[in-house]
Formats: sequence, structure tokens, C-alpha cells
Amino acid sequence: QVQLQESGPGLVKPSQTLSLTCTVSGGSITTNYYSWSWIRQPPGKGREWIGNILYSGNTYYSPSLKSRTSISRDTSKNHFTLQVSSVTPEDTAVYYCGRAETILTGPDYWGQGTQVTVSS
Repeated sequence: QVQLQESGPGLVKPSQTLSLTCTVSGGSITTNYYSWSWIRQPPGKGREWIGNILYSGNTYYSPSLKSRTSISRDTSKNHFTLQVSSVTPEDTAVYYCGRAETILTGPDYWGQGTQVTVSS
């Protein structure tokens, strides 16, 4: 029922900012007590949690990425966004957005993922 769709540029140059949008349909990003997540999977590696934005608007970030990461939302458009600054080729990955019932649980809905390549 809930659908998520990632969108944004598939190619980003080193040192630039990676920006993605997750558009949500079939559910409100402000509904208690949902947690909306960004996750990525680099080539040949496992999935890595980037951060969450809660129904309340509070955000949480992976310690390894928090200095470069910002998650925000536009409730009028029912979408949330990811920005990763100062990217390097190590940020190349398939990026997913997801929804969890709470911040304590894993996502139960996922977007299809979008490939982002950092290259000059």
C-alpha cells in the first residue's frame, strides 16, 4: 500500500553534494510513529544505514556520516530528502529510502533504489 520512490541525479562529481528525494504515497510521513530512513549499498558491500527522520521531524544519523549528512522533509509534498556533502567515490552506491513502524524496527517498505555514482 505504501509506496516510496527515490529520485535525483545518478551522477555526482567529487566534492559536490549528493541530493535525493523520496516521494511517499499511500501514507503520510507525519503519521505516528513512523520512521523514514535512508540506506545505501555500495558495490560488493552490505547495506549501510545513513539516517532517519521521524514522524515528528526529529533526525538521527549514522555516526560515520553525520558530519556530511542532512535529512529534511516537505510535509506539504509528503516527501523527504537526503543530502550528503563533500562526496567521494566511496559514496557510490545504490541508495534506498524506507519506512519503519518505529525507529526501533527495520524498514517494512522500501523504494526500488537508485544508483548514484560519484565520478569525475
